[in-house]
Amino acid sequence: MKVTRSIIINFSMYLIISLLIVPLLILFVWSFASNWPWPYIFPRNFSLRGVEYFLSPTSNSIKILGFSVWISLIVTIITLLISIPAAKALALYDFKGKRFLNLMVLFPFIVPQISVAMGIHLVFIRLGIANTCLGVILVHLVPCIPYAIRILTGIFEIIGENMEIQAKVLGASSVQVFLNITLPLIAPGIISAGSLVFIVSFSQYFITFLIGGGRIITFPMVMFPFIQSGDRMMASVYSLVFILTTLFVLFVVEKMIKNYYKEGNNFYI
Repeated sequence: MKVTRSIIINFSMYLIISLLIVPLLILFVWSFASNWPWPYIFPRNFSLRGVEYFLSPTSNSIKILGFSVWISLIVTIITLLISIPAAKALALYDFKGKRFLNLMVLFPFIVPQISVAMGIHLVFIRLGIANTCLGVILVHLVPCIPYAIRILTGIFEIIGENMEIQAKVLGASSVQVFLNITLPLIAPGIISAGSLVFIVSFSQYFITFLIGGGRIITFPMVMFPFIQSGDRMMASVYSLVFILTTLFVLFVVEKMIKNYYKEGNNFYI
């Protein structure tokens, strides 16, 4: 019985890994395949056209990629600064309107994004921040904040506030409690929420195009036209760069946070 269960678990694990890796391998091959007609198993011709175009100065792809990463990092930082106190309040405190606020957090998931974006666009036009980088950053907060709040609320519900109360009883200030107690405890949640927020912000296309008015160009705005045009080589190159950039940024952020707590605060995540 145990042997059968172990075989099923191993088979399921390898199946899931295969389902994740095989599409990436096909994407990698398409990045260099200029001709891959049916029913050939392997491409007929290979080319570096996609890579050369991406690296060429005329495409500005690298500059746009860096700009997109910068916007997503700013959105992630702002989202976490807003979400940490909001999640703590929703998880640990009772106050009037708590149920309504919990429902409000779910609104961006319930209401179609196009409806929300159109209303925000009208407001931003009146405020004079439409077609600006500030407007794009602010509109990215709309789909990002709910994800961060939901993740961090669960973390605060698990850890509670007993350790914070104990630290205050011993004479620690609110700042000391947050830096030395709360922040290390919620660090795994911050990594999870920040990773998801970065991905959500980095992949936004429609709201960036609408609020940015076509003036604020991010990486998805360059990538999606290639996908829609049917140019599989270019679409694969940009998709692969998109995936690798996301993985690289998340890896760097996680390593920085882990090193900070290991070396500075002796806290192991």
